[in-house]
Amino acid sequence: MPALLHLSPEVESALHEGRPVVALESTIIAHGMPYPQNVETAHRVEQAVRDAGATPATCAVWKGMMRAGLTAAELETFGRLGPQIPKASRRDMAYLVSRGLTGATTVASTMIIAHAAGIRVFATGGIGGVHRGAAHTFDISADLQELAQTPVTVVCAGAKSILDLGLTLEYLETHGVPVVGYGTSEFPAFYTRKSGFNVDFRLDTPSEIAALIKAQEALGLKNGIVVTNPIPEVFEPDALLIEKVTLEALAAAEREGVKGKAITPYLLSYIEKTTGGMSLAANIELVLNNARLAAAIAVSILPH
Repeated sequence: MPALLHLSPEVESALHEGRPVVALESTIIAHGMPYPQNVETAHRVEQAVRDAGATPATCAVWKGMMRAGLTAAELETFGRLGPQIPKASRRDMAYLVSRGLTGATTVASTMIIAHAAGIRVFATGGIGGVHRGAAHTFDISADLQELAQTPVTVVCAGAKSILDLGLTLEYLETHGVPVVGYGTSEFPAFYTRKSGFNVDFRLDTPSEIAALIKAQEALGLKNGIVVTNPIPEVFEPDALLIEKVTLEALAAAEREGVKGKAITPYLLSYIEKTTGGMSLAANIELVLNNARLAAAIAVSILPH
C-alpha cells in the first residue's frame, strides 16, 4: 500500500509530527459543482480546515497513485475537466491504479485513502445511501458498505435528500455504524436541517465526538462513524421546494435512463438549475460548515 500512496509534503509533515489532518474528497470538485465555483469552493474548504487548526488532505487517484493532498494546479485540473474525470469508488480504484489513470474519489474511496494514510476524520457534503426505489433497483451507494468496514469518521450534512433516508439509516444500523447528531437529535437531509428521522446519539461538542472515536478505536471496532452536522439555519433552503424539485429530478432521470454512478451528479445538477443556484449556494455553505467541525474534531482527538 505505501508504494501506491503519495502524501503531499504538507500532509506528510503534519502526520509525521502528530498534528491534526482532515481528509477531503475530490468528486465534489469534479462532479458536485460547476466550474469555477468548484475550484473556489475547494480552496475555501481547505482554508477553513487550516483556520480551524488542522491540515487539509484532498484525496484523489492521480496518474495511478492514491494521493492525500493535492496542489493548486491539480485542484484546478479536477475543477476544469470536471465530469471528464471518472468518479472513483472502491470498485474502480484497482483499475485506475493498474492503468495509471486519474479518478475523483467518492466518500468510499476517500475513506480508503484516508485510512491508508492514517487520517481519522473526513469532511464531505453528504454521504451516499439507499436510493429511492431500491427495492426494485438494488441501487445502494458503496459509501454505506465502506462505512461498515473502514474506521474513518465522516462528517457530513446527513445523506443527500435525493435518497431514501429511512432505508439508509436502517442499512447503517444493520452494519453497526453509529450515526451521531452534532447538536441535534434529528438526522439532517443535506440541504435541510430536518428529515423526520432520529440519529442514534446526540453529542454537542467536538471533544465528545473525539471521545467516541477514541473509544471505538480502543474497542477494536473496524467500522466508521457518521457525524451529521445540519446546515446552518441561515443558509437552509425551503424544504418543500427541495422535495418538489427532487421528485421532478427523479422523474426526469427515469425518463432519460440515467442510472448507476451518473445518477447523483445528474440529480444535483437538475436541482441546482431548477432552483436558480439556491441549492448550490446551500451546498457550498454546508461543506464549509462540515470542514470546520471536522477540523475541530481532529484537533480534539489529539492529546493536549
